[in-house]
Amino acid sequence: MADDALTGAVCGFLPIVAIVGFFLVIAGIRIIYQYERGIVFTLGKYAGTRGPGLNIVIPVFQTMQKVDTRIKTIDIPKQEVMTKDNVPVMVNAVVYFKVDKPEAAVLEIEDYTYAVAQYAQTALRDVVGNSGLDFVLTEREKVADSIQTIVDKETESWGVDITAIKIQDIELPADMKRAMARQAEAEREKRGMIIMSEGELAASANLAEAAKKLSQTAGALHLRTLQTITDVSADEGNTVVFVTPIELLRAIEGLGKNKGKDI
Repeated sequence: MADDALTGAVCGFLPIVAIVGFFLVIAGIRIIYQYERGIVFTLGKYAGTRGPGLNIVIPVFQTMQKVDTRIKTIDIPKQEVMTKDNVPVMVNAVVYFKVDKPEAAVLEIEDYTYAVAQYAQTALRDVVGNSGLDFVLTEREKVADSIQTIVDKETESWGVDITAIKIQDIELPADMKRAMARQAEAEREKRGMIIMSEGELAASANLAEAAKKLSQTAGALHLRTLQTITDVSADEGNTVVFVTPIELLRAIEGLGKNKGKDI
């Protein structure tokens, strides 16, 4: 009788155990996506990192914290920074980063996203503050690379990899913009004067060479004068001024001298 009662109790208890076990297994199922990693803690201690797929943890005794390993973006709001040559500028940037070591990102720092944003903001101020205005405006890539090097070196121990930092915008004071516009205008005028003077120099050399050749050929200057008059007379509204060649004047002068001798 006692054995039958014990057997009946066990048989009645087994379904309860099976049901409880089933619910415990269901409660312990964790699905990790391809872009995630699972950090498992057993009684509060780090017990390993789980990969994507179906994973089982022991309820109550084990917990899992998921970490997204995709590239994330942080916008650094505009910062007013004084450059090395004492010019205030407003600079903002974008930080691209991803978690390279999930266990370090969970164990070494409380909120790695906030920490990266704050450290990148500080590095931006340091790099721009130690650079001149012209360097900041013309060498954005170098400024961004310097910020990335500083931030990446610090966040390496956090398990975070800084993939890129880009300078979005650099805003100058209105007075500085006007001064730079005047400087650019003066520079363009300078280039225009230089080009014009070089053109006049080349033209004068060509004119000198042409005059030399005309003087060496008899009647060439007279033909050139006639050609010029022909070009001018094409427009009926112009007044034509006939220029007497010097050869003709000398011939008339020679005739006058001969007549004087005859007299």
